[in-house]
Amino acid sequence: MAQELHNQGELFFSLLENCLTGNTFVKLVLGKYHGPETGLHRIFVRLITINDGERLSFLSRYQTRDVTKNLPIAEGLVTIRDLFATSFNNVHLQTVTEDIQLAVNKKGKYTLQRGKAAPRSVSPQGHDREKERFLELATPFLKELGVTNAQQQLIPAMARKWKQINKFIEVLDHALTASKLKEKDLVQVVDFGSGKGYLTFALEEYLRASLGLKARVTGVELREDLVSLCAKAAQKLHLDGLSFAQGDIRSYKPEGIDIMIALHACDMATDYAIHLGIRAKAAIIMCAPCCHKQLRPQMRSPELLRPMLKHGVHLGQEAEMVTDSLRALLLEASGYETQIFEFVSLEHTSKNKMILAVRGSGLVKREELLAQIQELKDFYQIREHCLESLLQAEEEPA
Repeated sequence: MAQELHNQGELFFSLLENCLTGNTFVKLVLGKYHGPETGLHRIFVRLITINDGERLSFLSRYQTRDVTKNLPIAEGLVTIRDLFATSFNNVHLQTVTEDIQLAVNKKGKYTLQRGKAAPRSVSPQGHDREKERFLELATPFLKELGVTNAQQQLIPAMARKWKQINKFIEVLDHALTASKLKEKDLVQVVDFGSGKGYLTFALEEYLRASLGLKARVTGVELREDLVSLCAKAAQKLHLDGLSFAQGDIRSYKPEGIDIMIALHACDMATDYAIHLGIRAKAAIIMCAPCCHKQLRPQMRSPELLRPMLKHGVHLGQEAEMVTDSLRALLLEASGYETQIFEFVSLEHTSKNKMILAVRGSGLVKREELLAQIQELKDFYQIREHCLESLLQAEEEPA
């Protein structure tokens, strides 16, 4: 075992030194932390230039903060060796043309994997760059999908989409931290209503290239032309872990789901998506509801609220709040820690609410939560909620 580590480790660090010498280094990520520091998740390493010359910049990402330390290249290389030997099970190197990963599994077996990557450019080396992003503009899929131009510069008309992509990955990163998915050998993701694939490609890139996880990501979309467009782009970029299929939430039957995503699923499609995630015991469920038509005709406003809810816009907002509150309570009763929050600020899109649920392992006060659901339904005289009906149908004896 020691000889195996020596051979594969020496090859990896030889490749790392060569790419730094040859100016083909893009970035390095140390992942799957198992050391003593509380809250540390991973370390990103980049090459920067400051007044004293080139340095390796180590950004340590903790649960609530980031810490940066710059080291001379020789000292930085020693530090990377020591960190992998003592505190991390995965080190992922990105060069201009290759992805190289050295990993150790739970049984202590070391593996070195090398794969060709779509051509990348060397990351900017200036010390005072724009704020840390979860993805780089040099990421190849961004050019392929028209977010950046041939010079890997952001196309102005795509600035809103670029912000949404980064916010989405930020939300996902926090959810991954709360889950145990980083310990899995394979993470299975399904993105329903994937559209042109911006977030689907971003998801695959982040899981594979930034976190060093083995992922199988599937985008599911009804429109055949978009499925074909995205599939061709994935094939061109040699993204073997990314695929696209034609279908929708009700028709597509995945083999397994660790992360279930359904952004802007219209009306009850959100309920079907959440139900599918719960049924599959997905570790993470992410939904951005769109339209709330089922409850609005059923709701009977209490006498006190009628002067306020006689305005259609207020009634619509009330129906939206009640619908998503019931969804959150039903998720909590199914064992998920659930949040509802603004996905991106209102000036960027009118569809800005997200429901994020992470499967928990603690005690669930199911009866108390179900009682709260019934009280809400009684207050507004609601007869039926789609997600509740789907969950109840599953519980009924055959």
